[in-house]
Amino acid sequence: MAGQDAEMSFWDHVEALRGTLFRSVLAVLLVSVIFLAIPKPLFQAVLWPTRPDFPLYRLPGVDFSLDLINIELSAQFFVYLKVSILCGVVLAFPWIVWEIWKFIAPALYEHEKKAVRKAFLLSSGLFYLGVAVGYFVVLPVCLIFFANFTVSEAIQNTISLSSYMSLFTSMVFLIGLLFEFPTVILVLSSLDIVHRSQLRDGRKYAVVVMLVLAALITPSDPFSMFVLAIPLYGLYELSIFLCKE
Repeated sequence: MAGQDAEMSFWDHVEALRGTLFRSVLAVLLVSVIFLAIPKPLFQAVLWPTRPDFPLYRLPGVDFSLDLINIELSAQFFVYLKVSILCGVVLAFPWIVWEIWKFIAPALYEHEKKAVRKAFLLSSGLFYLGVAVGYFVVLPVCLIFFANFTVSEAIQNTISLSSYMSLFTSMVFLIGLLFEFPTVILVLSSLDIVHRSQLRDGRKYAVVVMLVLAALITPSDPFSMFVLAIPLYGLYELSIFLCKE
C-alpha cells in the first residue's frame, strides 16, 4: 500500500467505495431526470438513425428509412425510462471516471499516479468516440442489413420499438465501453504489468477475441460481426502504440 491507503482499514475502504458508488449513481439519476423532462429532443436523437436524413443514408447509393411499431402496451413507457437512464450514464461518464480515480489514487505511488492519471484523462474521450462510432457507423449499417434481409419475399420485416432499442443499446453504449480497452492497457502498462512485446505476440489471439466480443454484442451474423470487429482490432493496435516497451 502507498501513502494514505496504508493507513486505511478494511471498513474505511468499504466506506470509501460506498461513497464512490453513491455519488456515481446520484450523478446518473440527476442527469436522467433532466432527460425525463425533455422526452421529445431525446427521442428525436435516439430515433434519428431510422430516418432518411441520417448522415450515413445521405451517401451516394444509400436510401434507407425505418418505420417502427409498438406491440406491447407498456413498451413505450419503459423504453422512455431505459433511454433516459442510458443517456444519464453516457453524460455522467466523466464524473464516474473521476470518482473511480479518487477511489484508487490513494493506493498508488506518486509515479504511478502520474501515469495512471493520463489513462483516466483519455478514458472519457475514448468512450465518447466509441459511442459516436456505434451511433453513426455500426448501428445504421446493421439497420440497413437487417431491415433489408429476408429469407422469402412472402415475409415482410416489421420492426418493433423494443427490438430497435435492444440493438441501439448494444451498438452504442456497449461499444463505448469496449473503446475503453486502450485505457485499461495504458493503466496496466504504467504499472509494468503489460508490455508492448506481449501485445505484439498476441495479435493472432486478439483477432479471435475481437470476433467473439463482436458476436456477443451484435446479433451474431457475420456481417455485423465484422463491422464491429474492425474498429475493435483498431483499438488493439492503438493499445500497442500506447503501451511502453
